[in-house]
Amino acid sequence: MPRRRASACGVKIHRSYIIAELATCCGVHRNTVRHWMKLGLEPLDDSRPLLFHGATVKAFLGKQRASRKRPSPHGMFYCLRCREPRKPALGMVDFVPITELSGNLRALCEVCETVIYRRARQTDLPRIMPDCTIQIVEE
Repeated sequence: MPRRRASACGVKIHRSYIIAELATCCGVHRNTVRHWMKLGLEPLDDSRPLLFHGATVKAFLGKQRASRKRPSPHGMFYCLRCREPRKPALGMVDFVPITELSGNLRALCEVCETVIYRRARQTDLPRIMPDCTIQIVEE
């Protein structure tokens, strides 16, 4: 079964690849590489077979990965169902200690009411979750 995301780990920066080799290195289909060309992946020149420089491919995949990042600002959790950073419902957050220094924050999404989680150090709770009521829960 193919991977969900393309991996740039197998691409060498000092090597050139044809479409089939690049697809094998990244664990994707050849048509995916052709789609990357439409999204902005540049071949070395217009001659056939098309060649892609490894450094260009790594930079392109790194930019694609960075564009998908959705960091959660302070006071918010990333909701997996909404696929957006969301505030906790009613500003109520539970802290479940895992070690003596850190644990998981747990709350409900204000939009879809799914349980959302975030890892945090106990000393950083007032900074990470301002304007929220934090209750420490021992489980």
